[in-house]
Amino acid sequence: MKYYIIAGEASGDLHGSNLIKALKKEDTSAQIRCWGGDLMQQAGGKLAKHYKDMAFMGFLEVLKNIPTIFKNISYCKEDIQHFNPDVIIFIDFSGFNLRIAKWAKENGFKTNYYISPQIWASREGRISKIKRDIDNMYVILPFEKEFYEKKHGYPVQFVGHPLIDAIENTPLQDNETFRQENGLHLDKPIIALLPGSRKQEVQKMLEVMLSVKQDFPNYQFVIAGAPSLPNEFYIPFLKGDKVEYVSNKTYTLLKHSHAALVTSGTATLETALFGIPQVVCYKGNWISYQIAKRIITLDYISLVNLIMKREVVKELIQNDLSTKNLKKELSKIVDGPERERMLSDYKLLKEKLGGKGASQLAAKLIVKNA
Repeated sequence: MKYYIIAGEASGDLHGSNLIKALKKEDTSAQIRCWGGDLMQQAGGKLAKHYKDMAFMGFLEVLKNIPTIFKNISYCKEDIQHFNPDVIIFIDFSGFNLRIAKWAKENGFKTNYYISPQIWASREGRISKIKRDIDNMYVILPFEKEFYEKKHGYPVQFVGHPLIDAIENTPLQDNETFRQENGLHLDKPIIALLPGSRKQEVQKMLEVMLSVKQDFPNYQFVIAGAPSLPNEFYIPFLKGDKVEYVSNKTYTLLKHSHAALVTSGTATLETALFGIPQVVCYKGNWISYQIAKRIITLDYISLVNLIMKREVVKELIQNDLSTKNLKKELSKIVDGPERERMLSDYKLLKEKLGGKGASQLAAKLIVKNA
């Protein structure tokens, strides 16, 4: 069969790549065309558009790029018609994907959503569009099944979280090799900085993350470079402060870290699954934040806390994200009872997420329901 997959961010590229591998096992004659990134291409998908050309963060940034977004939507529709897939698979990226889903359903295409739009966080009214336009939904967070089925009467399949497989299937360097190849101190414990994958958020986050470095002289701060950004982008942040940087090695960096400062998003869950205590950070454009604050209905912004339904990791958001607060919270998790409490909660988190095989189960259901 022919599959058309649309992912618009780095995390979607990761999960899309594992889904492609799983689809090829379930359907050995699978032809796959996709919007995504290098990982999806390496897994065997033919790339129609790279997510680097589509990732706009925040309401203002989206408004500035509306002409580009509409061009992408038009091109996507044309490309789908030309490829004529048996199944279209949407991965997160709801603003774009729900527009395409409406058109796809109207034109008789089979629609599947893998990794639900976060309508439980904001704009819950989009459930009507999902019910109308999506034939099958495969969710990866345990509370999503209850949200869709009990609250909205829309049946979904919980397949487990694909990060569990992604982490297990990623080859990682041993500690000594990793440190030597990247010029890291062999004995100093690492504090990983995960500032995000988009230029706007990285620029906002790194300055405050690095502002606490002088307060932790016995640790080395290492920036996790995103695959979506060139190495040159990070040079101004290194500044000769002995801050280190590794490119496209986030999982290996986390494996060998002692603690982490993490921009909210998928990275908070990845950090928890590696068992690394963290402080969650977020600071956005002021106007974008004011708008978001009025439409997002959640008590937390990190996946760790949302899944556990309580504060497991500290979230420093907007004005709370200051050098003073960051120093205080980081101090709590580099040593002592708060660190041990967080590690204990991480074990419970893993149990809630279910076991291995999310990508394979999703692929099996997609092929079965095609």
